[in-house]
Amino acid sequence: MSFKKIWLKNTSLIIALLIVCSFTAVGCAKRYTTPAETTAPPKGPVKEEVMREEVLPERGETIMEERVTERVEAPGRETVVKSAVPPASEETSVSHAKTGISRESVDFLTKTGQAMVEIAETVKPAVVNISTVRTEKASDTPLSPLLEDPFFRKFFGDQFRHQERPREYKSESLGSGVIISSDGYILTNNHVIKNADTIKVLLSDKSEHTGKVIGSDPKTDVAVIKIDAKNLTTLPVGNSDHLKVGELVLAVGNPYGLNQTITMGIVSAVGRANVGIADYEDFIQTDAAINPGNSGGALVNVKGELVGINTAIFSTTGGYQGIGFAIPSNMVKVVMNNLIEKGRVIRGWLGVSIQEITPELAQQFQLDKDYGTLVADVVEGGPAEKAGIMHGDVIIEFAGKQVDEPYNLRNIVAGTPPGTEVELKVIRSGKTMPLKVTITELPTEEQKIPTEFQNALRGVSVQNLTPDVYRQLNIPDKIRGVVVSDIENGSPAELKLMRGDVILEINRKAISNTDDYQALVSNIKSDMNVLLLVFRRGSTVFVTISGE
Repeated sequence: MSFKKIWLKNTSLIIALLIVCSFTAVGCAKRYTTPAETTAPPKGPVKEEVMREEVLPERGETIMEERVTERVEAPGRETVVKSAVPPASEETSVSHAKTGISRESVDFLTKTGQAMVEIAETVKPAVVNISTVRTEKASDTPLSPLLEDPFFRKFFGDQFRHQERPREYKSESLGSGVIISSDGYILTNNHVIKNADTIKVLLSDKSEHTGKVIGSDPKTDVAVIKIDAKNLTTLPVGNSDHLKVGELVLAVGNPYGLNQTITMGIVSAVGRANVGIADYEDFIQTDAAINPGNSGGALVNVKGELVGINTAIFSTTGGYQGIGFAIPSNMVKVVMNNLIEKGRVIRGWLGVSIQEITPELAQQFQLDKDYGTLVADVVEGGPAEKAGIMHGDVIIEFAGKQVDEPYNLRNIVAGTPPGTEVELKVIRSGKTMPLKVTITELPTEEQKIPTEFQNALRGVSVQNLTPDVYRQLNIPDKIRGVVVSDIENGSPAELKLMRGDVILEINRKAISNTDDYQALVSNIKSDMNVLLLVFRRGSTVFVTISGE
């Protein structure tokens, strides 16, 4: 059969096949055409910047390259896509698409996290949990909170407490501590162990020990206890003077009874004072979370060194609000060594009342700027008076250290051993002048005159006026005398004097200290009446006490 006959006979079939092939070709073309090919490309070359990471195996370095892609449009031809660098591997592209974090960043964060883990593992065994049980007293009378205040009771005794129906109960509290010697010496806060009947110390290995108070210092809120143990893990003590604002720190303790809790933050400030927590303040402020139970715990730097003892938080709710305070390690070391070696803290004393320099005072005292501390008064017979310091002087330097604030001078003097001769600089009438002073020991409240006198003042105990007493009783700086610290039951003065009275004169003779008091009282006969001039609650009054 000829081709012509076949064509004519199967024309319909051939046409149908051609139509099918045509549609198939169109479908294939659509299937393999890229979006860029279906859209008219822009005229001229177009740059597309893509950042790609590439690792050079021979040097182990990571570099970032810029890939420039050009679209070239040629007449009558398809658009050709050229790339200056080969495309990134599929693995790299997928990885970056998932995380969006560069390998360099991931490596850095991983190493940082690992460093924090190492610090935590080093510090945790040296931080302990402290639980105490103490006996508390409660009363049903509305006046109970005031009457239970230790300061109130110290000076006013039990004269108002006859209205009470006291009851006792046991209370428990939790805190933290830091092991500072392998044989069991532990640092903590005074308020953690104050008035405790029993002290239990829980170590990181879950072993429990009984704690014994070696010494405590309410003025700095530092205490040292000891447990009977050996080969304990200790924490090295760092130099808190080297701390910088912004430096990373970790707080370790027992908040809310949650054992071995670690939080991280930065040093927010250093040298914080006037917080109202302790008499001697030089706090490290941090935003590392410190909560109830953290007291006495460790504040450590990135070297794993103890730089502070966590002591308090600033909060309106009782919980963490981003402001915590720690006692700097350098202050802690001085107190700790005194407590362990002597059982008490011995502090230096200059014998001045000081105040802050305001811009107005700076102008009045001819100061170029408001720094230093103003001497408001000088204690008669004290080290400052003997050295020639006068009220109105501005102390700007002490023992080679610049004095910026009153608390600064107070802390430096307190840390100076009694008997030390130091040079200080003062500004007087606009001129700077050097002076030398020999520091003596700060008088303590325990230094009281015995009550063996058999006369009208029998049973009366007095003590010198210290800076703390001046502040606590709100006594004007100009007042000189001795403060009544105790009156025995049955004393002739029991109904005439009160705790907190300041005796200024005895039989019209002024006194300034306990030596003056003892000299005069020892010459009073048993049947003689005594006339006293007393400063009481802001007023001066005469008091007569009959002899026996």
